[in-house]
Order: sequence, then structure tokens, then C-alpha cells
Amino acid sequence: MQNNFDDIIDKLDKGELWDFPGGVFPAERKTLSNQTPIAKLPIPERLYVTVKQHIGVEGHLIVEVGQKVLKGQALTKSMNPFAVPVHASTSGEITAIHKHVSAHPSGLPELTVQITSDQDDKWTQLSPMVDYQNQPKTKVLAAICDAGISGMGGAGFPTHIKSSPKKDVDFLIINGIECEPYITSDDRLMREHSWQIRQGIDVLCHLLKPKHVLIGIENNKPEAIEAMQVACRENPNYRVCTIPTKYPAGGEKQLIQVLTNREVPAQGLPVDVGVIMHNVGTCFAIADAIFAGKPLISRVVTVTGEAVEKPSNVWALIGSPIAHLLTHCEYKQTLQKQSNIIMGGPMMGFNVSSDLVPVVKTTNCILAPTDNEMASNNEQACIRCSACADACPASLLPQQLFWHAKAKELDKAQDYNLFDCIECGACAYVCPSEIPLVHYYRIAKAEIRVEQEDKQKSDKARDRFEKREARLIAEQQARDEKHRLAAEARKQAMASNGNNSKDKIAAALARAKAKKQALSEVDDKAIEATELAPANTSEQTAKAEVAEPATKVASSNQRVQAAIARAKAKKAAAEVTDINTELKDKDDASNLKDEQLKQPQQHIDVKKQPNKVSMSTKTVVTDSIPKAVETPPTEKPTITDSKQAKIAAAVAKAKAKREAQKAANSQVAAEPVSAAKVDNIKTVSADELVKTEEQQIDMKKRRIAAAVAKAKAKKAAEKADKSS
Repeated sequence: MQNNFDDIIDKLDKGELWDFPGGVFPAERKTLSNQTPIAKLPIPERLYVTVKQHIGVEGHLIVEVGQKVLKGQALTKSMNPFAVPVHASTSGEITAIHKHVSAHPSGLPELTVQITSDQDDKWTQLSPMVDYQNQPKTKVLAAICDAGISGMGGAGFPTHIKSSPKKDVDFLIINGIECEPYITSDDRLMREHSWQIRQGIDVLCHLLKPKHVLIGIENNKPEAIEAMQVACRENPNYRVCTIPTKYPAGGEKQLIQVLTNREVPAQGLPVDVGVIMHNVGTCFAIADAIFAGKPLISRVVTVTGEAVEKPSNVWALIGSPIAHLLTHCEYKQTLQKQSNIIMGGPMMGFNVSSDLVPVVKTTNCILAPTDNEMASNNEQACIRCSACADACPASLLPQQLFWHAKAKELDKAQDYNLFDCIECGACAYVCPSEIPLVHYYRIAKAEIRVEQEDKQKSDKARDRFEKREARLIAEQQARDEKHRLAAEARKQAMASNGNNSKDKIAAALARAKAKKQALSEVDDKAIEATELAPANTSEQTAKAEVAEPATKVASSNQRVQAAIARAKAKKAAAEVTDINTELKDKDDASNLKDEQLKQPQQHIDVKKQPNKVSMSTKTVVTDSIPKAVETPPTEKPTITDSKQAKIAAAVAKAKAKREAQKAANSQVAAEPVSAAKVDNIKTVSADELVKTEEQQIDMKKRRIAAAVAKAKAKKAAEKADKSS
């Protein structure tokens, strides 16, 4: 269980600290470079500014080859929260943007902007923020980000991300330990620029609002301790803590444990235990950015080693090739059998593959040792002495990690908490077999990171594929459903139309059938009335029909109907007259009978005469006159009895029957008289149809005469049948 804030403060007031496990005590060799002030180097002819110099993602390039740039001008733009821009370290021209050897143990080329200096060292326009306390925190954080500041103590984590935690902060720890041998850059920076470091601490306190500030410095730096105490004495919440010299006391987790006795969990961050840590070099850069508006374009680098004639600390521009620094400090390659240059200290540094490797934001030392100064790596078999486990400050098992890393058993290496290793090199330092343990760990970590990146890429690709397949399936299902609904709608429409069509067809057939039946019934009734009705009845019926129109003159519509009826009667009388004339010419009683029997079946063709209603001598089919007009004969005609007359009568009767059937069939097939046509008939002008009173009387007489003739003919036919 971690200590609470008050207990920690009480113990610090007593001058007591905690300790961390393991650790070693290598030779310091710091006096080689910490005796002289920080020197300023001349501007190199070419600068190689690596685009990515921090943990995270690289910024977006905003310059191009051939472009003139000023000192402090941004070369990249931050397009991501974990992207930090880089800036031109001096004025000049961009002569290349290409892959260049990197400041990394692998030496793999990385994207680099090459600047050819014009030696004018002309600054771009700067924007300081002196009244930062009156500005929103987001604006201050944006200024820190735009200045390209990242952690300068080792990992290079973006400072603006680290300075905006989502948890409360109990302690802000400023790391001034610098525990590794040979390195003195932070020592000289605290001695010469303690006030500016304090200003950077003030800005961080404004952002983080910590309860207390602890500034940790090893007891082998008395001048730096005194300078920082003087700079911080005005603020009681700033406490300078003197830490016993022990390697690696400057490690983040180790220093937190020494000052607060709080242990950062595996795969955790210091903020998880209420602590935020920054390096003194980072504080100096923050003060430069806020109070002077200067981006991070230079840093203090220790150039040391017995192969260097003038070891010292220098202000090195970011992007300066290490050859430029070594030349200024008079590097003597003759003191080495083969070139051996280390970026960093002897414990955690790495050999560079070229003297054109540029200085980056995390570069704190360039070490050029002689052959006698650094033991050569003569790796031998592990003797399982467990010295590495005793020296490990993270309480790991370096021997097990070594075996699994060497055998490429990466899963087992992770099971032994490989990523909790801080790569301090204490295990390799104490190894009697001179095994470069840290190098194996770094290779294993790199391989695991590559596998994880590949897995993430494959997972993303699989997710994209699955989402695409799901999207395509959903779209296909939507199309199928749309087509199904459309098909159902068409089926319903077709069924509805089919039912309507069937209903229409059935209705038409029913009408035709009813009409055919009605016509047949009318014809049958007319024949029966003609054959069976007595003469006086027919005469009375005729007289009644003649008198009937006279009673329907009450209105204009009735007068029109009466006129239509009279016209039809006149037409019937004319046809009967023609029949009588024909009978007289032939002078044959049997033929007269046949012709009279045919007359009821003859109808007027509606198609050929659209303005006339179908009618016969025996039947008149209209809306106003639905009954047959029959007039019984008053006299009995005398016809000679003969065998030929009987034969002719039978033949005529059969012919008449066939003709009547044909006429009925043709009448059904013919176009029915529509209501519109009847309306056309009814709308005929009354003036055209109404005749004079004399004409009407004459028409009535003719009709009566026709009825009488028809009755006589019938009687004659009956007599002829009886005689036969």
C-alpha cells in the first residue's frame, strides 16, 4: 500500500529517504567534462533534422526542397496529439528530404530534412507568452507542443501530453540525478541556468497543480544542488532533495520509489501513483518556449572520453552531425584501434554506425573512449552466477530473459516481464561472462513490437474485411427485400386488376346473355301474340298503342319519346305495305304466309343505322315501347287448297325459323345499344319528329291496315294447313 502524502512530507522533513533494490556503483568519470562552462559551437555547414525524434508519430512535412527557411521555423506540423513538430536549427536552404542514418542502435535510415546553412543564423518571428498565468491551460499546452518539446531525459515522451494528466497530481518530481558515468550535461545546466529551470517548473505547476515539487539531485553534484536551492528558496513548496549516488537512481520508477516509496505498477505510468516527472533539460526548454518564444532547436551535449582532447559540454544544434562536435572537442581516432563512438553513456548508450548520425532531442552525451577505457565485448557462456539478478533495479530475472530472448521465445520473455526492463545495463555491467544482455533485450523488444504492429495491422485488415462483408450482405439483403416487396406489390396489383378484369368480363357476358335471352323472349312473345290473339284484340291493341302517345305529351321529354314511337310505327307500317305489295305481285297464298312469318325476325342493324333502334313488324324494342304491336285480322282470306301450297308453306316455315335463329345470334354478337346512343336518339329535336295531325292519323290508318293484312294472312295459312 502506497504512502499517503503527509507521511511522505514528514519523512522528507526529517531528511530521510527510501531505497530501491539492486543497483551498481560504476566509476563516475564526470570530472572530465564538468569543469568548464557550456561552450557554444560554430554553425555546421549542413544539418540533418530527423523528422521523428520522440515517442509517438511523426509530424506532417510543410516544407519542400529548395525552400529557404529561418532559424526556429517549423519544418513539420502536428497533425496528431502524439505528434511533435521539428524546427530549423538555423537559417538556410533545404537541399534534400531523404532517408538518413538515424540516432538509433540499429542505425536504420529515417526521414530527414537536410538544411544547408547560410551562416546568417537569422531568427524567424517569435511569439513569447509572458502572461501565461492569465492564459487558458490549453493555450499554454499548445505553445509547448508547437515548440516541439519532448522529454529530454531519455524516452522522449511528448511534454504537452505528459503535462495534461486526467488524474490528480500529488508530486511533481524534477529529475536532476544524471547518474550515468561520464555524463554532466544536466549538472552544468543546473549550475548555469537554475533560474530558467525554476521558471519552467513554475509553468508546469500552473498546468499540473501539484501539491508539492521535489527536485532530486545526486550528492555528487554539490554546485548544482546549491544553485537550485537558491533558485527555489522563494517557494516553500519547492524542495531540493539530495539523493545518494547509486546507479540507476535516475531511472523514473527508481527515483519515485526513493522519494515517495510509491511503486509504479507493471505496464503502468507514474501518474497512476499521483506522480509526474520531468527532466531539468525539459524544464529549461519549457521556459525558453514560454518566456522567449523559442522552439527546441538546441540542447546541452556532453562530449567526453579519453579519446577526446578537450572534453566538455556544448550547445549543439538539433541536427548537427556528431562529427562536428567531435571535431570541435578534438577527437583523436589514433587512440583507438578502430573507431568507437557511443551515443549516450557507457551503461545505456549504443555504438553509432557513422559520424554523420545527427544530434536529436534525447542526445545527452557523445562518448569516445580509448581501448583501455572500455572493456571489449568478449562474450562467453553464462556461468549462472546470478549477479545480474542481484544488480537488477527492477527485480527481474535477467538470466531467464537472456535465454528466452536469444532463443526467440518472445512469449516466454514477456511472461518474465521483459518490458519492465529499463535497459540500465546494470546486469551487463556485473556480468563476468561479458554478455551484452541489454542488446539481447532490445532486439527482443523490437521483434515483439514488430509482431504487435503486424498483428494490429492484420486485426484492422480483418475488421475492415468483416465490416465490408457485413455491409455487402446488409446491402444485398436490403436489395432482396426491396425486390420482394416490389414483387408482392406487382402480384397484388395484378391480382386486383385480374379480379377487376374478370368481373368486367363476367359482367359483359352476363349482359350479353341477358340481352340475348330478352330478345329471344320478345320474339317468341311477338310470334305467339300474332298467332293466337283474336282480330278484335289485335285491333284494340293497335288502337290503344295509337292512342298511347297522345297521353305522353305532358312534358318535352314525353313528347320526344312519343315522336320516336310514332316514327318507329310509321317505319313498321311502311314495311308491312311493302310486304303486302310483294304478296299481291306473286299471288301465292303460301308464299304470303312464309313472308309474314319471316317479318318478325328481321331487325334493323344498329351498326349500319346507329340512329335507329332495332325493330320488326312484330316487335318494337325501345325504352318507351317494349311491347309487340299486333292487330288481328277481321276477315278470312280464301286461298286455293293444293299440295304445292302445303309444301311451299312447310319449306317457308323452316326457312323462316332458321333465319330467325341467325338473326337472334347476330343481334347478340352485335354491339349493344349503349345508353349514350339511346340518349342521342332521345335528344333528337322534337320539331323534326312531330308531324302534323293529319300525318299522324294517316300513319295510324296504315298501321291498322298492316295489322289487318297480317291477320288475314295468318288465317289463310291456318286454313291451308287444315285443308292439307
